Amino acid sequence: MEDKKKKAMTSPKYASGTCESCEFYDFDEEWDEYVCSMSLDEDEMIDFLGGNTGRCPYYRYYDEYKSVHKQI
Repeated sequence: MEDKKKKAMTSPKYASGTCESCEFYDFDEEWDEYVCSMSLDEDEMIDFLGGNTGRCPYYRYYDEYKSVHKQI
């Protein structure tokens, strides 16, 4: 039981969300894969490639129905 608590405390927290739900996570047709469209520095790129994106300062939740909400 203690091992689970330790693992939960040491694993990265996704307080903001994951890249898949971010506004800046776009499909790049040239590379044929999803990439972050923000201009990341070296440390941020290492975190992005390693999947350690829990504290990304650029994260913005992408809501594809944002304009519809404004009409209601």
